[in-house]
Amino acid sequence: MRLCIVSETWSPEINGVAHTLNRICRELQRLGVTMDVIRPKPKAPGSATYATQELQVNHLALPGYRDVQVGFARPSTLQRFWQQHRPDVIYLATQGPLGWAARQAAQQLSIPLVAGWHTNFDHYCHDYGVSWLSAATRRYLRYFHNGCALTLVPTHQQATALRQQGIHEVQVLARGIDGEKFSPAHRSAELRKQWGVSEHQPVALYVGRLAPEKNLALLQETLQAMRNVRPDMAQVIVGDGPGRAQLEKALPDAHFTGFVDKHELACHYASADMFVFPSLSETWGNVVTEAMASGLAVVAYRHAASAELIQNGHNGVTVAPNDAHGFQEAAVALCQHPADYARIGRVARLRALEQSWSGIAEQFLRYLHHTQEVHHASSPACRIRSS
Repeated sequence: MRLCIVSETWSPEINGVAHTLNRICRELQRLGVTMDVIRPKPKAPGSATYATQELQVNHLALPGYRDVQVGFARPSTLQRFWQQHRPDVIYLATQGPLGWAARQAAQQLSIPLVAGWHTNFDHYCHDYGVSWLSAATRRYLRYFHNGCALTLVPTHQQATALRQQGIHEVQVLARGIDGEKFSPAHRSAELRKQWGVSEHQPVALYVGRLAPEKNLALLQETLQAMRNVRPDMAQVIVGDGPGRAQLEKALPDAHFTGFVDKHELACHYASADMFVFPSLSETWGNVVTEAMASGLAVVAYRHAASAELIQNGHNGVTVAPNDAHGFQEAAVALCQHPADYARIGRVARLRALEQSWSGIAEQFLRYLHHTQEVHHASSPACRIRSS
């Protein structure tokens, strides 16, 4: 199998898409898959990890959010690359301009396409004040994905929603977790001392971009309400983005770390007690499984990974999407009961460990092989040979 991945982002960039692709590619390499990569030129020059061949294309930063790069390329440029390094299957991890160009080029060369649903673009329309674009965005996404042989989504909930929107051939590919990297074993007394808490004082943690789509207003209100009933509770916020300055002003006692490296991130998870995550923009939400594997009690909306993995009150706490009052109440109630959040965190880890990256990659490879087989069976050359 030779696979070409088209993506706007790649490791070591810090985001869910880059992390997911990095882990799947590591496992695919172990399974003997040859991988090529097409992506925008990175800020720091270098080659894409796991790539045998790579094509770097032009890019443009999103206005007001320079950390997010959008790639641009002519279909003819991609055609030339694939004529030299023809893949068996192409995986589109982006539906943006780069994904559109790749879709056109692949169809011209009759190379089968599998698309991933990594970002809820229609949801972002509401978060960034252009809700009038959401209907047109949904129409575009339906057209884009129906031009691919298969669309892979992280949850059954998402698969049902896309089928109802008229997108065909949708299957589920969940996300995995590294249970050694994210583990309660990385709990650090020294780090907790830096936060100004003893072993028995609670720490509420948030990890993620500090941007409008993450529902930062509810995060702020929830952490303030938790602090009102537990004045000794520390608040730790890991991540960065355009919403950081406002959040720092609203939560003057919170510890803002910015982005941290992989080892420090595992220590931050394990050294906290609760994970507060009010976002509804995720397709999966790797941070939820990372928190669960680290032994934290997660408070989240019943959405994406939380809907798939959390049984309310047993291995986490979930509330109905958009129930802001219920979310805040659930977090406030949990922080007052140390025995409950400790018990929930222990059970959460057991559930997260069922999500192995090796199993996810093997399932992904089965989808790729099936797509390749169906494509060959339906190609004109194959039909002529069999007649």
